[in-house]
Amino acid sequence: MPLKSLLQKNLTQVRDLREPLALDAAHVRDLEKIARRFPFSIPPYYLSLVDPADPHDPIRKMCVPDREEWDPDGRFDTSGEGANTILDGLQHKYRQTALILTTSACAMYCRHCFRKRMVGPEEQKGRQAQGACDKILDYIRQHTEINNVLLSGGDALLTPAAVLREYLEALCGMEHLDAVRICTRTPVVLPMRIYEDRQLLRMLSEYGRRKRLYVVTQFNHPREMTKEAHRALEALNRCGLIVRNQTVLLRGVNDDAKIMGDLLRRLIRVGVMPYYLFQCRPVTGVKNRFQIPIARACSLVEQARQSQNGLGKAFRYILSHETGKIEILGPAGNERWLFKYHQAKACEDQGRMFLVKLQAEQCWLHGEDLHAA
Repeated sequence: MPLKSLLQKNLTQVRDLREPLALDAAHVRDLEKIARRFPFSIPPYYLSLVDPADPHDPIRKMCVPDREEWDPDGRFDTSGEGANTILDGLQHKYRQTALILTTSACAMYCRHCFRKRMVGPEEQKGRQAQGACDKILDYIRQHTEINNVLLSGGDALLTPAAVLREYLEALCGMEHLDAVRICTRTPVVLPMRIYEDRQLLRMLSEYGRRKRLYVVTQFNHPREMTKEAHRALEALNRCGLIVRNQTVLLRGVNDDAKIMGDLLRRLIRVGVMPYYLFQCRPVTGVKNRFQIPIARACSLVEQARQSQNGLGKAFRYILSHETGKIEILGPAGNERWLFKYHQAKACEDQGRMFLVKLQAEQCWLHGEDLHAA
């Protein structure tokens, strides 16, 4: 089925949820209020994974609006994306990496999205105006210190085929690039978009023979690892692409060592390497709904890691801060915790370790924490 036809089936109105989730009138009014501020869009496939009898269902939490999203606490740009934007649609935060926002379209509006500020019906279009794509590609050609490019969004696999081909054609011809990473949640929320689209698979296979292509996806719960998802992952593997996974640690979804351990093992079983486990960012509409304290998170992450074989232990527990990707290493005694810059915006921070005395309920690092001893 064409992508446009698939997306037209998405549930985007609160009235669409009344029957499948058995919502009462008060709940409907609350969701309508929230949806005006933070729209939702849910593929029927993904909604089918929700247990309608469980109001605390983890799959439901990731796709259905909730009253807690009305909480104004937090910020919309927690990673400094605005400050790192070089051109419309292009970010260059780390010396070796360029990030291109190819589209603002998503197959589903995840409720924990850190780009929540960009989501909405009016944004369902390609990011770049005519000519902007050329400027982005020229910038990458001129900056030979860049050795890898992320195609992101939105969801890079919802980029119009002609635009995606234009990017891949140019990037795969740049000798200074080692790899191109395609960031997508489509294998999780709309897997049939991948395995049913032969044109897309032929394109990925074609360019994967010219340049190493990686797909970076986001499975957050074992119940997302369905037969349909596995079929999409197998299709990507047959194209010669390497699939890696970034999980976001979410309260009420996967903040349990057994659930997290199960997810990591299932990923390894289907040939998907766990890459990063992200601390949820303090985004407005997300912060107080999904964040958990770093100290508790670190304990459950270590428990989950201990249940893995060597492959499953390879991921890093990361806090994606405006100053860089900060690895959370663990307790160092005397109520202090050890952190390390895995990637840093400033050269002097590269690889730097530092100690922080964390508050019991602290979920994020603040400016004064970054230079604590």
